Amino acid sequence: IVMASKKERYDFTLIMIGDAGVGKTSLLIRFADDEFKESYQPTVGVDFRYRTFVVDQKKIKLQIWDTAGQERFRTLTSNYYRGADGIVLAYDITNSKTFRHVAEWMKNVDKYGRRRAIRMVLGNKCDLEHAREVPKDLAEKYAEEHGITWIETSAKNAENVDLAFRRMALKLLENKTFEQRQAERKEKAAVLNTAAKDNRSSTKCCS
Repeated sequence: IVMASKKERYDFTLIMIGDAGVGKTSLLIRFADDEFKESYQPTVGVDFRYRTFVVDQKKIKLQIWDTAGQERFRTLTSNYYRGADGIVLAYDITNSKTFRHVAEWMKNVDKYGRRRAIRMVLGNKCDLEHAREVPKDLAEKYAEEHGITWIETSAKNAENVDLAFRRMALKLLENKTFEQRQAERKEKAAVLNTAAKDNRSSTKCCS
């Protein structure tokens, strides 16, 4: 593994949202600690984990906020949308209601989230294929229509969990590069604009 130097580390903040019981905490702990328990206490308010890893020869540090899915915590968790570089929206493939609520969660993202925040939808509990209620093609179609990355995961057997967060990290890097280029263009344009104004002023003085 090629380790990036400390100055090349990129820090990003993710927020995990979705209905209660879809496995947000399980996904987070599987990714951050590579552990799984059959049951967790429901998240009250907000909790978080860190993980540092290397992707594309760049050191990435993800701070991932795990939010409560219960209705009474919605106002509290919406405050965290604004600071998130990426938003991971999870549903349970064995519970169609949690998938139907994805659209409602996305409305909150549109309302409170940053315009360029990267979005990803995870269909969790794919190890329970026999109990599936959300067809793959339905979820895939939704993701395509909204330009969102969609992946099915299993926190229980770790299927695609690492893949999902690494893919998110790559998209965050691409987004950061784009934003840096945009900022550089604006800075360059401002310099050129100032130079043009100075040139016009100089021409007037000499005429």
